[in-house]
Amino acid sequence: MSDERMAGRAEVAKDARELVELATTEEGVGELLRRGLDWLTRVVPFDLATLFLLKGGRLEAVAARGPLANTRVRQHVLELADFPSLKHALESRRARAFTEEDHAHGDGDPFDGVLDLPAGHSCMVVPLCAGERAYGVLTLDRAECVAYPPPVVDLVEVYGQMLATAIQSAEQRANFERLHRQDHEHAKLLESQLGGDSEGILETSLSQAMRDLAMRARQVAETDTPVLILGETGTGKERLARAIHRWSARADQPFVTINCAAIPAGLLESELFGHVKGAFTGATRDRAGRFQMANGGTLLLDEVGELPVELQAKLLRALQEKAFEPVGSDKTVRADVRILAATHVELQQAIANKRFREDLYYRLSVFPLRLPPLRERREDLPQLCAFLLEEQARRTGRRGMRVTPDGLERLAAYDWPGNLRELANALERATILTKRPELGRESFDLPTRGSAPAPAEVAAPAAGAGEPAPKTGSVATLAAVQREHILRVLGLTRGRVYGPGGAAALLGLKPSTLQSRMKKLGIARLEQFVVDEV
Repeated sequence: MSDERMAGRAEVAKDARELVELATTEEGVGELLRRGLDWLTRVVPFDLATLFLLKGGRLEAVAARGPLANTRVRQHVLELADFPSLKHALESRRARAFTEEDHAHGDGDPFDGVLDLPAGHSCMVVPLCAGERAYGVLTLDRAECVAYPPPVVDLVEVYGQMLATAIQSAEQRANFERLHRQDHEHAKLLESQLGGDSEGILETSLSQAMRDLAMRARQVAETDTPVLILGETGTGKERLARAIHRWSARADQPFVTINCAAIPAGLLESELFGHVKGAFTGATRDRAGRFQMANGGTLLLDEVGELPVELQAKLLRALQEKAFEPVGSDKTVRADVRILAATHVELQQAIANKRFREDLYYRLSVFPLRLPPLRERREDLPQLCAFLLEEQARRTGRRGMRVTPDGLERLAAYDWPGNLRELANALERATILTKRPELGRESFDLPTRGSAPAPAEVAAPAAGAGEPAPKTGSVATLAAVQREHILRVLGLTRGRVYGPGGAAALLGLKPSTLQSRMKKLGIARLEQFVVDEV
């Protein structure tokens, strides 16, 4: 094979690679077609190269190159039914060289009335087909009366197939981007419905402490600085995290959360960093972790104080270097993620007890924000009730519900150890049980501040203690007492059963024994219920 032919094939191969690369860029189909015609000059001589795209039975010119290209050519439109030769080229998917003789006895020159081409000029029609679809045709015209030889026709036919495949890839990419934008907008809508107007609640709070907190949160949201959100359970740490994400430059990117206390330690590493196929039993395919899902956006590490110590070193590296290895892989993956962390645990005490790494604490707590408990912002109760009732209306179907002044007085008389979560539960319970739209004092079954527990919650006194025996109906059964106590302990541990500080350890039971007892008492798993803490 001659050096010239080898060089020609290398040039065509280079063109093919460039076409594929261009099809994966954001420049679109128009730029792809223009560049395709420019590259065609290296393959075959022509005075006019015109690209027509098929649109509803018409061939519309979209690009033209060569000395004869002008505005009229670029605006030229052909009715496919008027040119059987072009239709045949699309159906057969074969390129064909035409001469003036073919035009004289066929369906005529496609550029009649647009160009004054000399009699006997040669032209070529190349179909642009990929998969099951015909995209259009490429026409090449020469003013000379020299016909295109068969080897050149075959070469341009291959080039046309490459160009059609590149067009197909570019259109598929455009469709994928359109679907991605639609999914993204849908996800944002769902997120707004899930999180509600948390930003407005924060910034219009009647509590000076909350307004100051919202101002600091807005300031840090403009940066990529890690934020550690502290506060008692149920104070709205995730709502604040969502607000920070929405205020940030990453608002259009994913917001991903992971509850470090709700996932068993053995699976948490895979949830955070992903895994590859075969990494462990049951890993039948590669799976992205939360870091990869949040790439470009924000990752909330909820209940980070419950993160197992053995995972804290890997998390620290991921935060410092923005790189990690999925479980079972030795390849480093990079992810651009803004980290928010939240916990109700006193991390300084956890550090002293060797349950939390000090270096990880300082990496996360660059900008700490502490949410005040509800009992320190009672002035916000009217606004919070209206917000929560509107949010719950989507789920309960009870719209137009409101809390009356005496109902608000009853709510203000309670200390809310479960904070916003407990308030939301109380409102939803009252909404379900109350037939009218007004929630008054009698709608809320809550103890007043400083009052003694209800008789059913007090253990029966020991025999002979000098106290009168309570009525039988007010004494809870042993099973009910056990169930209530287990629920309270699960509330304290945020549903965590295993490990140090878990419910089993606090109750002095084996985890398997506790799970068996929970099943017997009809207690659902942690992920399926919310416990009001008292």
